[in-house]
Amino acid sequence: MKLLSVTVPCYNSQDYMNRCVDSLLKGGERVEIIIVDDGSKDNTGAIADEYARKYPTIVKVVHQENGGHGEGINSGLKVASGKFFKTVDSDDAVNDDFPHFLDLLEGPASQADLVLTNYIYTYFDGRKNNSINYKNIFKPETLLTWDQTNKFHVKQCLTIHSCTFNTELMKRSGMVLPKHIFYEDNLMVCTILPLTEKIFYYNADLYQYTIGREGQSVQEDVMTKRYKHQLYVAEKIFETCHLDDMKAKSRRLYQLMYHEFYMMYAIGCIYARRSPEPDAEENLQKMWDAAYAFDEKYAKKLRKRSTLKFLNIKGKFGKGFANFIYKLAHSIVKFN
Repeated sequence: MKLLSVTVPCYNSQDYMNRCVDSLLKGGERVEIIIVDDGSKDNTGAIADEYARKYPTIVKVVHQENGGHGEGINSGLKVASGKFFKTVDSDDAVNDDFPHFLDLLEGPASQADLVLTNYIYTYFDGRKNNSINYKNIFKPETLLTWDQTNKFHVKQCLTIHSCTFNTELMKRSGMVLPKHIFYEDNLMVCTILPLTEKIFYYNADLYQYTIGREGQSVQEDVMTKRYKHQLYVAEKIFETCHLDDMKAKSRRLYQLMYHEFYMMYAIGCIYARRSPEPDAEENLQKMWDAAYAFDEKYAKKLRKRSTLKFLNIKGKFGKGFANFIYKLAHSIVKFN
């Protein structure tokens, strides 16, 4: 049995996937690298097959019809044999802390449901790298329950880059991510988080999250164009669990999940308000209608009793205010 399965969803990734896979190969035989060729039209599939030929005990390749990033994760999880599961996008990488991270998975983190690390934004345009860490929330290298953690700051949330989950827990969840939907990795995280009980935090910038590649899904213009995907993911995240159930299980877990919901709804609202499409306002309202139909209590709390109410002010003023909030958040977090 492998220690860690790493799924690398690839679509037309020939120009940069080597950096990703080579960084993972430093984990040696403890790692299972699952390269998912998602219907690529370039040499991605051939490069993946060459890795599998060269490293037959480490690299697996899945060739499939194009289904999107989420389907790549689905396919990787199906064949994963490692005790832990992580996704690393083909234009990203892990740093030289990776072997020590594996040591922790074998040792003090071995009983964790969720292992957290920091991630660092690395920019194509030469901007200074920006580290996202959680040292104010979790005591490092200690097995914790949620009630032993601290509260998240407003600009902090857990992402696919920071999370490594127990594989069996993920498979038991029954999670199936939607095809051809972007930003679905947030749905993955929010589906599994409510099931976790034991958490381990390694305070290192393990994941190198590359920002600024042309056409990347997190580029500002691309995110605005795909605002409907943001709305869809926000709606589905809201339906992943009942927040009152989370509160009964752990108040800290409830606070985290409410914060995750808040952040995803904020992103959906902002990009819908930034969209020039004539039906954007109508689509935004449909997202809220679905939330009210699912859980009116928390939909009302988000829509009317949080700062999201300012992102939903109708008319030109409301759109302008949402744009102002976006620019302010960008200046603070520098997320693309």
